[in-house]
Amino acid sequence: MKYKTVIGLEVHVELKTNSKMFCACSAEYFGQKPNTHTCPVCLGLPGALPVPNKKAIEWCVMIGLALNCKIPLFSKFDRKNYFYPDLAKGYQISQYDKPFCQNGWIELQNGKRIGITRVHMEEDTAKLTHQFGTQNSNVKTQTNENYSLIDFNRSGVPLVEIVTEPDFETAEEVKEYLQKLQQIVRYLNVSNADMEKGGMRLEPNISLKKENETELPKYKVEVKNINSFGFVTKAINYEIKRQMEILEKGKTPVQETRGFVEKTSSTVTQRVKEEASDYRYFPEPDIPPLRWIKEQISDLKSRIPELPDQKILRFKKDYTLSKYDSELLTKSVELSDYFEEAVKAGEKVNITPKQIANYIINKKINIDDVLPAKLIEEVVRINKKTDVDADELNQMIEKVLKENPNAVSDYKKGKETVIMFFVGQVMRQFKEKVDAERIKAVLTAKLK
Repeated sequence: MKYKTVIGLEVHVELKTNSKMFCACSAEYFGQKPNTHTCPVCLGLPGALPVPNKKAIEWCVMIGLALNCKIPLFSKFDRKNYFYPDLAKGYQISQYDKPFCQNGWIELQNGKRIGITRVHMEEDTAKLTHQFGTQNSNVKTQTNENYSLIDFNRSGVPLVEIVTEPDFETAEEVKEYLQKLQQIVRYLNVSNADMEKGGMRLEPNISLKKENETELPKYKVEVKNINSFGFVTKAINYEIKRQMEILEKGKTPVQETRGFVEKTSSTVTQRVKEEASDYRYFPEPDIPPLRWIKEQISDLKSRIPELPDQKILRFKKDYTLSKYDSELLTKSVELSDYFEEAVKAGEKVNITPKQIANYIINKKINIDDVLPAKLIEEVVRINKKTDVDADELNQMIEKVLKENPNAVSDYKKGKETVIMFFVGQVMRQFKEKVDAERIKAVLTAKLK
């Protein structure tokens, strides 16, 4: 039986604000000594009250605007109740039915639009480190028991959750979407989205339905906290195979949360998946609802820089570059800015944007080491053509033709592309760059 894959995504992005979401503690937790960036608020101590981070809320809305979302003028925070050791209060301050952003989309290269259900704001949890036996040399008392340590430095760091519609059909579509999403938040300069440091965490929901069915499957399997594009692809492909085998036996896969095992590229059961009702959402009583006026939203929209898709179109139009070259040169804001600075410098010495693009792409230039002006000097040098004496050029051409009789024969039999082989061989005879068109013209005349 044929099945159709149905995939939705939840992506968590940590914002790079100076302070946490609801307190004044530093949000720079990565690599710091455990439990040193904490206070009564992020430790969930009785009587401590949250104060929302204005910058984080504005950045969340800017992400929503960049993802073509509608921004409601009324929203609120909610309490998401569940017990887990990394959640000191026994609940997480999040958003439920009134998020900051909703109903957006991202367009893939094939023109397919992936619907964005919501972009909402919440606080991150503490970080659990699981230890086995006596492996942790930092702990003075050694035991043979397994245990877990909790670091609350991450607790309360601003976290944006981006939830899609179940519009993906393949792991490749998921990967492309995630790469575009990461690129957009980096362009906005609101997050480093560094997956190795947990700055961007990926959670696909995967299920299968019969090819002719129109309704969504009655179950879904969520794979939690994946930290690379490659791993999310492997997790999805593994789940498709696993679920297909279950369905082929006439059974329905269990609706559950699973974890990804990197060593085996497989997934394992973690817990039966909760529904929204299990979290007992209710409005956060310590934070009043938020109301926007349209002018505030317009102001945030005006702060959004030129985004990757817009920049690609401009590069194609203004610099007559191919789509491929434009995409490579807009991978990051830094690279695109570097290219445009080099173009300005190149105009003074008649170096074209295409020549600059070719040099940056082919030479894999490290933009931190080579200033745009230095790059232009090098492009000028390699594009400088030596004026070769006619007699010397004729001698070199005669030499190449004599050394390659089979190629001469092929050309005379009608294989005209061989001419470029000869051009290349002649150019090799000179230390400096010579005019390829001039060489081609002389060769063509001699081979008649």
